[in-house]
Amino acid sequence: MQHHPPAAPAVRETLKRLLVSETFSRSERARDLLQYLVEREQAGEADRLKGFSIAVDVFGKDAEFDPSTDAVVRVQAGRLRDLLKQYFATEGASEPIRITIPRGSYVPAYEEMGATKAGWRNAQGRAGGTGALPFPSLAWQMAFMWLAIGIVVATLGFVLLRQVDMLSTTAEATTTSFDTPATTSSIEDNDTDALPVIYISAREGTPEVAAVAASLRRGLSGFDTVDFIGRDVEEDSNSQQAALSFIFRVIPGSTAGSVTIELQNLGSGRMLLSRTLDQAEIQPQNIEDQIAGLLTTTITASGSVYSYVEQAGTQTGLTRCLLLNDDYYQDPNARTHENAYRCFEQLLALNAKSALVYSELSALHLEAVTDRYAYPADASRDKAMAMAHRAIQMAANSPYAHRAYGYMNSRLGNAEESIRWMRKAYEINPYDLTMAAAYGYGLIFAGQYQDGTPIMARAVEATSAHPPWWDFGLFLGEFMLGDMKGAVRATAALNPTTKKSHYLAARLIAADWMGDVRIKKERLNELMTDFPGFAANPRKTFEQRKYPADLTDRLVEALRAAGLGSSS
Repeated sequence: MQHHPPAAPAVRETLKRLLVSETFSRSERARDLLQYLVEREQAGEADRLKGFSIAVDVFGKDAEFDPSTDAVVRVQAGRLRDLLKQYFATEGASEPIRITIPRGSYVPAYEEMGATKAGWRNAQGRAGGTGALPFPSLAWQMAFMWLAIGIVVATLGFVLLRQVDMLSTTAEATTTSFDTPATTSSIEDNDTDALPVIYISAREGTPEVAAVAASLRRGLSGFDTVDFIGRDVEEDSNSQQAALSFIFRVIPGSTAGSVTIELQNLGSGRMLLSRTLDQAEIQPQNIEDQIAGLLTTTITASGSVYSYVEQAGTQTGLTRCLLLNDDYYQDPNARTHENAYRCFEQLLALNAKSALVYSELSALHLEAVTDRYAYPADASRDKAMAMAHRAIQMAANSPYAHRAYGYMNSRLGNAEESIRWMRKAYEINPYDLTMAAAYGYGLIFAGQYQDGTPIMARAVEATSAHPPWWDFGLFLGEFMLGDMKGAVRATAALNPTTKKSHYLAARLIAADWMGDVRIKKERLNELMTDFPGFAANPRKTFEQRKYPADLTDRLVEALRAAGLGSSS
């Protein structure tokens, strides 16, 4: 069947709705980039959509811009792709035209939805040719959903502010106990530990479909963030269960030997993903990386499943806390840290049984110690270690528990123990690139740069939306291997609004290497104003954070060359 591009007015109308949507409301850069790409393409200037021209026209770079050392366009395009997926999976599910930015290109592509997914659209209740739904309109549903979420958020904020007198519960991990607050009404007892449920359907058997389905099953079985059901979906599941249930459908692709993977929510019938793997990507040497990238961007707390759950207002206690936890690692600061910490505390007060609660809370607790957050007031390394130990006791095969225990040992300077636990987490689930990043990071902090940097790079390159510590870890690895272009590219992805001394130090080193006097001066001023102790003696901070001696020496030398530090 021949497909014709949609009419320009229809594309412009879709673009207008995208630019004012809730999904894009917090990202001015993404809005600017999307508008520029679509308008240029519609004006017949698709051949102009190259990295250099985008950097100059959208991001204000000058003629000296070098895309090999400044990854701003690549990074922002990756984030734009993720936001587009999120929009069309939630707010824009009924849009007649879907806009995408294919990987490897900056030229927008358009798909008229119409009848292209007719079989699956029927699951949403479309009738006749009218597009009418047998339930309230999407606009009404969205308005109601955001009102409900606003009420929940306001209630939670009020409850948290009123939590002055905190009750205690004891977690018997080792001989150490830690405090948790009293039960609050913001998380219900009956949904404390529930996770999204994932099914697989692969009924149209070809060797390629079978290979992809088998790789998906192997990957899904190792994720702690979802409940994978290895049997056919029960079509008569009740609506509450269906709202939190998703299915990967694996079907033959449109070209010979290709396979299409589609991810659908069973409650609404909405599609969250449609991805076609070609013959090369399905080859044994490539398929694991392809599935790892796909699963990491769909079923972790940063992925499209959790994004859908949040947007649809169907969170459980655990999914809500994991989303807040992800908010912290995407933008580390005292506010996001306390939000996540308090949420997990509530789960403990409700007798949560998931090891995830203890593993993630242990890392947050240690972050409170190392970054000197005010909450909790009694944070200590011993309590953090107790929580991590409890997670291991509860789930001996949990990659998250092993990662948490490895992280504890890394921050305590136990490099050998850290690597052992991080490696185990990676081996339990090599399809979860968050485990790959943690293992690579651990290797780098153990001084094993040759081994850790490629693993770190694999994680960073396969997922466009990831926490900034991944990019910082890659910076350190490339820096120690002498690849300054790679190190500079890694710093370009660090969020400039995240105020951390070591991130600013990395960006200062990058600016000095590039000879960018203006940026170098800005980073120096930021460090001396916001982190005077670090600026005076960066070595002390690196040593306190258990950086390897050779890495500390090289960083201090590079910072001194850039104008920072005195007697350090």
